[in-house]
Amino acid sequence: MAPRTTPQYFARWGKPELDLGNARWHSGSQGIGDVQIAFVEGFIAMRNAGRTGSPPLVFTPAQWRTFVVNARHGGFDPR
Repeated sequence: MAPRTTPQYFARWGKPELDLGNARWHSGSQGIGDVQIAFVEGFIAMRNAGRTGSPPLVFTPAQWRTFVVNARHGGFDPR
């Protein structure tokens, strides 16, 4: 099943329609982890590797940088 990248789906979230059909997905854990990312048309898409047909999260470069900085500094660690 291909990811839902219809204009209506992304319009709800203020994100552009992206063609993820030929996206090159990367995993930081050599395919073992649950998260994959792809750099597409100037955006960063992130998906669940176990559910590749589910809609990905799409970030602008600024949003991605904020996410990465917060992750590196423990912003998402359980308290």
